[in-house]
Amino acid sequence: MKKFMTGRGYALVGAAVLALGGGVVASAQAPERNVWSGVYTAEQAERGKTAYAENCAACHGDTLAGIDVAPALTGGTFLNNWNNTSAGDLFGRIQSTMPLNAPGSLGGKTVSDIEAFIFQSNGFPAGELALPPNQAMMTNVKISAQKPAG
Repeated sequence: MKKFMTGRGYALVGAAVLALGGGVVASAQAPERNVWSGVYTAEQAERGKTAYAENCAACHGDTLAGIDVAPALTGGTFLNNWNNTSAGDLFGRIQSTMPLNAPGSLGGKTVSDIEAFIFQSNGFPAGELALPPNQAMMTNVKISAQKPAG
């Protein structure tokens, strides 16, 4: 019976697997994007407008200006609160705490659509790709109050 692989052969295969695995991990880490680079689609924001009216407007107001204890979701206060955080952070807050009368009841697609509407309402431009319906997939999207130079 022939021996197919020696100890050294196993070591080489192991090194190759580690090298390939490292490449997969590196490619899985997407580069950071910014809300000013078009991280949602206009269609998504339109769906979000409807979902916002159904799930959020009663507390945050029709114009996203906030009512009583519900904070504004547009303008300086919103931008100061969320500046230098990620779209994933905002997604997580919405998904786990909203709506107030039924926290955690909104699905990922609805949350990302509402977030797209919030971004549109704050003057961030639409783009070609929709926000993903998953918090972890948005951690590389930075919310920035000021448009980056360039």
